[in-house]
Amino acid sequence: MHAAVTLHIDAEPLHVWELISDITRMGEYSPEVFEAEWLDGATGPAVGATYRGHVKRNERGPVYWTTCKVTECVPGDVFEFAVVMRDKPVNTWRYEFRPGPDGGTDVTESFRLAGTILPAIWYPLGGFLRQRRNQRDMLRTLERVKAVAEAPTSD
Repeated sequence: MHAAVTLHIDAEPLHVWELISDITRMGEYSPEVFEAEWLDGATGPAVGATYRGHVKRNERGPVYWTTCKVTECVPGDVFEFAVVMRDKPVNTWRYEFRPGPDGGTDVTESFRLAGTILPAIWYPLGGFLRQRRNQRDMLRTLERVKAVAEAPTSD
């Protein structure tokens, strides 16, 4: 199962990347992740860095922690992490940042479940509803990032 959404943000790619890759701010943006913290001495985004995200599924529950590992990290270009269970990726989330044709940034957020038989079985039984939910929530996340990135700054 995979889905992606793209939104244009009137801010430079590096600035938008910095907002999203600061996982300690994800609670401001995500409808489901309400807090996150770096683990094992990590203080910022880097390949191999791990963090823990506190999730409220469907904004109601259940509430649980996920452990995530940064798998790709190029400032201003890409930020990707995998939700891991027993050191195996189960879901990969990716943000790509491309300069817009008239300035600003086209940001694409996507997710991909690990290629096992379970998503293939689950999808027709209700997984398609989760896919739609994720698409809606990814757009909400990017809209919230957009509001912060485009907010006037006071000097």
